[in-house]
Amino acid sequence: MFQSFFPRPKVFFLSAVAWFFVTLGIWYGFADGLAAQLSFMREALPTIEGQRPPFLTPDKVWIYQYIVFVTAMFCVFWFFIDRNRWYAWAVCGSAIILLVTYFQVQVGVWFNQIYGELFDLVQVSLTEPGTVEASQFYSKMTTIVVVLIPNILTLVFFSFYVSHYVFRWRTAMNDYYMSHWSKLRTIEGAAQRVQEDTMRFASIVEGLGSAFVSSIMTLIAFLPLLWTLSAQVTELPIIGAVNGSLVFLALVSSIFGTVLLAAVGYRLPGLEFNNQKVEAAYRKELVYGEDSEEHCSPPTIKELFGGVRKNYFKLYFNYLYFNIFRYAYLQGASLIPLIALVPTFVAGTITFGVYQQIRMAFDRVENSFQFLVNSWTTIVELISIFKRLQAFEARIDVKTLDAAQPALEI
Repeated sequence: MFQSFFPRPKVFFLSAVAWFFVTLGIWYGFADGLAAQLSFMREALPTIEGQRPPFLTPDKVWIYQYIVFVTAMFCVFWFFIDRNRWYAWAVCGSAIILLVTYFQVQVGVWFNQIYGELFDLVQVSLTEPGTVEASQFYSKMTTIVVVLIPNILTLVFFSFYVSHYVFRWRTAMNDYYMSHWSKLRTIEGAAQRVQEDTMRFASIVEGLGSAFVSSIMTLIAFLPLLWTLSAQVTELPIIGAVNGSLVFLALVSSIFGTVLLAAVGYRLPGLEFNNQKVEAAYRKELVYGEDSEEHCSPPTIKELFGGVRKNYFKLYFNYLYFNIFRYAYLQGASLIPLIALVPTFVAGTITFGVYQQIRMAFDRVENSFQFLVNSWTTIVELISIFKRLQAFEARIDVKTLDAAQPALEI
């Protein structure tokens, strides 16, 4: 699954984590103070309709330069260490995905600020009629559009690029399995695993991996902002005044939801795995029945489909109570920022724009903390696919064949 695409997967991913912490230490050690000497942008950009994008300042550009440079150095390092057939996509392609994700988070921080300013104008215009001119609204909206259009184009091309990335990974797995087809062809559902599971595995891992990295980057970007905004919250209901109150609320809420859904959904991966077993047996009999009259007899088909029906009904029941807890938690969590801000609303210490900033920042931070909650059903599917492919690959490794044999013959 991984070794077919990435060079030395365990070493590769461990080196990526180690490189992250090394470069982080270098940045906070001395590199963050070198903007004046090394930034490509020595002076701030001129304003656009009275606004200057805060993500395009000399200091910010220096951060971008540094991140791109250390990412490129990591790619160069692996170019000389172990450059396999898929180096360009596995190493450089993954780096591009991380960089684009980071820049999208930075743009999101700016949108949080500009929309806060826009809603402050809305409040002033509604409470003090005649004090705000239409040109002020148009100025804000023009600035948003100037940033929004290239951002949309970036997302479109990024989606196109990721589709190719996923297909390259699927191609790598397909080629790897087909090179060992003589050992794998007798395994139940071998065709499905090569054709379907490789596609789903690459797509899900890329999606979950990007979402996880995006969550980490969002936390890095929005946690300081939410902590700063928490200073404008007078107190929390029942608890009272707490420094960084909104950050702690988001953390507690997400931990509660993660533990809750992990507890109620622990049976789902096994049921998904069994579901593919019975589906594979039923599908194989149908395929044999296309070429032979001896197969697909009514008693056999009835028994096989009965197994499919039984497992699906178990799956439906387990998802029933899982979704009860999941949707109840997600709907309840959406009310947390409103409840937390009731004393602040009553005191009248924040503006409508600041409230919008708090709400958007809280949602971003809470959603990042809720990565496992939001991705749980996808993770369940991935675990099921991983277990099937892992058993599949055990046939290639002769040393583990005997131990894996019961799991292979499904």
